[in-house]
Amino acid sequence: MPEPRWLAYARTLIGVREIPGAKHSPTIMGWIKALGPRILGITVRDDETAWCGTFCAHVMVHAGINPPPIAVRAKAWATWGRQLISPRPGCILVFDRKGGGHVGFYVGESDADFYVLGGNQGNAVTITPLAKSRLTQGGMRWPEGEPLPKPQIVRMTGGVRSTNEA
Repeated sequence: MPEPRWLAYARTLIGVREIPGAKHSPTIMGWIKALGPRILGITVRDDETAWCGTFCAHVMVHAGINPPPIAVRAKAWATWGRQLISPRPGCILVFDRKGGGHVGFYVGESDADFYVLGGNQGNAVTITPLAKSRLTQGGMRWPEGEPLPKPQIVRMTGGVRSTNEA
């Protein structure tokens, strides 16, 4: 089965990076402007604001799917859509981290980690392993109204585990 359209689009964004300091990524700022406070839930003025939720919202809106209210907040995604108990490529994963949360798309896993395609991972859109133990309660989600494929575990190895995506 082909991967979901939103995941295929998200893959095209790998490598987009924020610009530390006073300058800001025109790409990320374009997402922020297009989404606006109505979707993001707050006014965002720079790429220094945690933007993992912004990335996921941009990808979903591009795919014609409504993100959750206050989409900029990673933890807002933990109640969005339908809850899953088994992963599928493209499902949303929501993680706990000190000071907040993190959100991205499932692309694979190892015994200990989920491999997440997400924004603001090392200040960029990357595929990064995150410890499965950090998954928020109910934090595996699928968009309402989208056909639900069978569970699929994609085995992956390598990479450096992220411990804080802020």
